[in-house]
Amino acid sequence: MPSSFTTLISKCTVYPDQKSTLKPLKLSVSDLPMLSCHYIQKGVLLTAPPYSFDHLILSLKHSLSAALSLFPPLAGRFSTDPHGHVYIFSNDAGVDFIHAKAKHLTTTTLLNEEPLIDVHPCFKELFAYDMTISYSGHHYPLAAVQVTELADAVFIGCTVNHAVTDGTSFWHFFNTFAAICKAGSGGKKIFRSPDFTRDTVFNSTAVLPIPDGGPTVTFAADEPLRERIFHFSRESIQNLKKKANNHFNSNDNSNGNGNGFSDSIEVIGKQANDSWKPINGNGNGKITEISSFQSLSAQLWRSVTRVRKLDPSKTSTFRMAVNCRHRLNPKMDPLYFGNAIQSIPTVAYVGDIISRDLRYCAELLNRNVVAHDDATVRRGVEDWEKAPRLFPLGNFDGAMITMGSSPRFPMYDNDFGWGLPLAIRSGKANKFDGKISAFPGREGNGSVDLEVVLAPETMVGLENDIEFMQYVTPSV
Repeated sequence: MPSSFTTLISKCTVYPDQKSTLKPLKLSVSDLPMLSCHYIQKGVLLTAPPYSFDHLILSLKHSLSAALSLFPPLAGRFSTDPHGHVYIFSNDAGVDFIHAKAKHLTTTTLLNEEPLIDVHPCFKELFAYDMTISYSGHHYPLAAVQVTELADAVFIGCTVNHAVTDGTSFWHFFNTFAAICKAGSGGKKIFRSPDFTRDTVFNSTAVLPIPDGGPTVTFAADEPLRERIFHFSRESIQNLKKKANNHFNSNDNSNGNGNGFSDSIEVIGKQANDSWKPINGNGNGKITEISSFQSLSAQLWRSVTRVRKLDPSKTSTFRMAVNCRHRLNPKMDPLYFGNAIQSIPTVAYVGDIISRDLRYCAELLNRNVVAHDDATVRRGVEDWEKAPRLFPLGNFDGAMITMGSSPRFPMYDNDFGWGLPLAIRSGKANKFDGKISAFPGREGNGSVDLEVVLAPETMVGLENDIEFMQYVTPSV
């Protein structure tokens, strides 16, 4: 592991402590598009354990082995049958476990915002399978854990194939891994088994065409970027929500701006995976109270679009990944294992985004989220089946923002036996200009951290955008 921050101590394979009896799982309509995405990389920064690091490594290996028995697909491999269908074979092939050191790095160095405002570059080295495409699961393990010993802390980085899990399943596994470790240290053993059923709307006979040589990422993975964590307290977000809902009236779209754009096409509501049709801006379409997260997303959309200095006649797209488990009728099991997500891209003219008030963007996002019901999910599946394709991740026209992850994920519930995480961080995977990831704030209570990845000049503009920065608060 050549690196300027970490030193490899050891690497081994960890196997489930019980043999799997799970039948092969066919990748679904929601899994297959992720084959061109990088593996998910998320991890927790913890204080140093109250015992030796050798003891910690042994405990983590045992806990991971037990967790894999509850999540046997993660210890398997992909296999494509003669008809082109891709399956996960839970063959107990195991996952990689890596022990590394970076004893010169302290929590103060890693988390102090001054003078290093951006996320410390070392975090990119605290994960396995850097920039590995999920299609590689045919030959590589589907998951890996890297444990890095720091001067006064430990970082546990988990890497999982994105065609195997979405964020919901990823954190279910991570939480279970932590709970088993804590139970081994004398803590209470509490965890819930995943649902491996494949009898869902996402099951399909459609075949995804794979290009010769396998898929590649759909964005430039080596472009210069800056990455920052912006923290928003509950109070700050509530102020944004009040502002977005201040003149709430779903029939009022009269706040024209004289920019010459037609009010009859204020928004182009896009459905799953780029199958879209216009939604008229005449008050049609159900709008509920704008949520805290929609208000925060709307402010981010406004500010990033403004500092990008785009042509007012250009359109900008804000993508949000949504969990479909509870949107279907009947609902899927909340612990369904796999991907059960779709993309909700919302499009508006740059001139409208910049010149109209916060409520304008917030209502557009709200309308699309509310409209994404059972029928919409099923239309998205049918649309993909007609034209199977990989997920178009990236910023293709310089005006896109993609919001991933969720502040509702139980990221800070990962107590391995000696306390909750100090911070959540991610690796280099799936990052491009305009990629945003939402994390819960460490203090909870509705606070949110936004991991913002932007082109360097755009980040400078955002840091100087008074309207955005007035809501950013010091981290706890």
